[in-house]
Amino acid sequence: MSNPDSFFNEVTEELRRDRMIRYMRRYGWIAVLLVVLIVGGAAWNEWRKANERASAEAFGDSVLAAMEQGDPSDRLRALGEIETTGAQSGLLQLLSAGELLDTDRDAALSALEAAANDSDLPDAYRQLAALKRVIAGGTTLPMDEREGVIAGLSQPGQPLRPLALEQSALLQLEQGNRDAAIEILTDMLSESGVSDSLRRRASQLVVALGGEV
Repeated sequence: MSNPDSFFNEVTEELRRDRMIRYMRRYGWIAVLLVVLIVGGAAWNEWRKANERASAEAFGDSVLAAMEQGDPSDRLRALGEIETTGAQSGLLQLLSAGELLDTDRDAALSALEAAANDSDLPDAYRQLAALKRVIAGGTTLPMDEREGVIAGLSQPGQPLRPLALEQSALLQLEQGNRDAAIEILTDMLSESGVSDSLRRRASQLVVALGGEV
C-alpha cells in the first residue's frame, strides 16, 4: 500500500499548482503589463534624453557658427535663423541683444526685456537680461523702473546680488547721494561671493568718493 502521507502531499501539491495556474490566468496580465510599462518607460526616458541632448548640441553648433560670422549684421541674421525650443529662445534673445547694443540700442533693449519676461528661461538668465537692460538703458529708462529692478536683484540670496548692489550705488550717485553710495559699496565689500574684479572696482570707487576701504 502507498504511504498516506505521500499521497496527501501529492494531492496538496497538485492543488497548489492548479491554484497558481488559475491566479496566473486571472492576474498574470497585470505582471506582463507592469513589465511592458517599466521597459517601455525606460526606453521612452532614454529616447527623450537622447533627443534633448541632440537638440542642445545642434543649438550650440548653430550658435557657434553664427558667432563666427565676421560682420555683426551677418551674425544677427544667422542667430535669427536658428530654430529654438523652450529656454533656447530666451538665450538667443540675450545673444541677439548683445549684438544689437552697438547698432540698434532700442531693439537691444526690447530683446532684453523680452528675455527678462520669458517664463521658459531659467531665473538666472532672466535676471541677467533684466540687469543688462538697466545697465544698457541707463538714463533712457525711468529712474523708478531701474530702482525697482535693481531692488529685486539685490535681495539676499539672489545670484546677481553683488552686481546689482554696484548698480544700486551708481543709481544713488546719479541722484547725488554720495554717502548712500559709499555705504552700499562698503557693505557689499564685507560680503562673501564678491568677485575680485568687482571688489577692485568697488574699492576704487569708494576711495574716489572720499570713503575708506
